[in-house]
Amino acid sequence: MLEPGDDAPAFELDNHAGEPVALSEAGTAVVYFYPRADTPGCTTEACSFRDAWSEYESRGIDVFGISDDPVEDLAAFRDEYSLTVKLLSDPDGAVASAYDSYGEKNIFGNTVEGTFRNTYIVRDGTVVLAYEGVDPEDHAAQLLADIDSL
Repeated sequence: MLEPGDDAPAFELDNHAGEPVALSEAGTAVVYFYPRADTPGCTTEACSFRDAWSEYESRGIDVFGISDDPVEDLAAFRDEYSLTVKLLSDPDGAVASAYDSYGEKNIFGNTVEGTFRNTYIVRDGTVVLAYEGVDPEDHAAQLLADIDSL
């Protein structure tokens, strides 16, 4: 897990529309990793960011949701739930790996490679807050409170 004070690994990934998006475009950003689009926990988490979007936008905070889903799945997920965050495709898990958010995990008794539910707050290329194995339910609100206390 990256720690506050670490350099945030730079990335450029395709968004839901197949357009490249780079971390360097953001001053302050939430970089959250999630396992799979349109699954219960991931939908809860994404919708919580959508519901708090005006609060993030008013603070000038970009929100990047990253999974190993293909662009087409991200587009369908975004459309189905009217999501506002930048959903980014990391098909080989390279960016998630750079953020210590990808690897082996056990799902229903099977060991698979996949994305872990971790979140980082990045300001000007530096990790300022890090969260491992987050609860998707109230995560967006918790992040706002933590950012406001910085």
